[in-house]
Amino acid sequence: MPISLYNSLSHRSEPFTPLDPERVTLYLCGPTVYNYVHIGNARGPVVFDVLIRLLRRHYPNVVYARNITDVDDKINAAAQAQGVAIGTITGRFTQAYREDMAGLGIAPPDLEPHATDHIAPIIAMIEQLIASGHAYAAEGHVLFDVSSYPDYGKLSGRDTEELIAGARVEVAPYKKNPTDFVLWKPSSTDLPGWPSPWGIGRPGWHIECSVMSAAHLGETIDIHAGGIDLLFPHHENEVAQSTCAHGGKLFARWWMHNGMLTFDGRKMSKSLGNVLLVHELLKTHPPEALRLRLLSGHYRQPLDWSDAAIAQAVSTLDGWYRVLRDLAAIDIPAGHLPVPDAVEAALCDDLNTPQALAELSQLADQARLEGTATAKAALLGGGALLGLLQQEPEAWFRRGEGAIDEVRIENLLQQRRDARAARDFARADAIRDELGALGIAIEDGAHGTRWSVIRS
Repeated sequence: MPISLYNSLSHRSEPFTPLDPERVTLYLCGPTVYNYVHIGNARGPVVFDVLIRLLRRHYPNVVYARNITDVDDKINAAAQAQGVAIGTITGRFTQAYREDMAGLGIAPPDLEPHATDHIAPIIAMIEQLIASGHAYAAEGHVLFDVSSYPDYGKLSGRDTEELIAGARVEVAPYKKNPTDFVLWKPSSTDLPGWPSPWGIGRPGWHIECSVMSAAHLGETIDIHAGGIDLLFPHHENEVAQSTCAHGGKLFARWWMHNGMLTFDGRKMSKSLGNVLLVHELLKTHPPEALRLRLLSGHYRQPLDWSDAAIAQAVSTLDGWYRVLRDLAAIDIPAGHLPVPDAVEAALCDDLNTPQALAELSQLADQARLEGTATAKAALLGGGALLGLLQQEPEAWFRRGEGAIDEVRIENLLQQRRDARAARDFARADAIRDELGALGIAIEDGAHGTRWSVIRS
């Protein structure tokens, strides 16, 4: 079935047709590695992980790049504040980011380019822009001349003259226009720097993504993705410099932007003290529940984050895993799991994950009623496309902090069975209470007695 995706450039949903069906390309703006990322930063990687899974069902070769920005003023400030080398900061938080994303069930990208590995091609692209009259050097800086690119503002829908009139950007004496943005800036001896025709310096943020994308995916890519907060100025600037550096070639055929997260209806911000780090959330909540919540709203819309919403995600997964646990004895035929048409159709419709999750709930109900291998396989196949239901049911129910003494629990359960067989219900109830005190809930049913970790 065909895939349709909303294109921020055209402001409408369009049938997706890659430039080369044998090599579909997608670039996602990755992290600036100076600290742990917050949960809002994880929405794009989770959403576009589902897109990559979908694209790989339709095309034989999908090349997915997610960059690492490892040269930036925020990194410099973090290194100075902690009294360590810049590489210590970037190395530590690059690894932390990889671990956090893996914790959310996100497959690693095919390519993970680092900005500092691309200094030579960055300098080369800047030289091209100067030579073609789209950039100029001034006082050790190189700036992109926004007035040289008539289509500036087309992606974000902003008028250049209005931008200049209402500019809130740094107005420096070496700028021709207040909206001109930095491609290269000078470095003092205490900052990272590389030799260049304009002196020792370092690249601006925007030029890094243009160069890394072109170096690994080509001058024209199929999809460029990121958060809506990057639409302007970051993505607008990428379009301008890439188009001008490549002789007018289209930079990205599709632009996809995910909406932002709020917390209990309020914007996440350090000043409000409601920034939730993925690194910490993974310690206190089931990672799969975090992923489910991030997929529960349409990716282009804002999504509210709350304790109640996570509790609901856990409850939903409890229900789905309960079905799979009840069907544990049913073997699934070898081979790839089938993906139900209804789940795939929802995702082909501009990545409609809320509808896909509703279809998954129906599949769980069907599997519960039918109890067949076909119904179980459909539930698992639909879940796999969303990156859900990837663990054994018992592992889901027995998760919890600290070590669990399974031998002791099983012994207590056997004692309870013996007590019930002897009709000593007082003893059986006392054992249930003892298990409860250990943080273990038990459930009696047609499949016998099962236990799980009590979750707050």
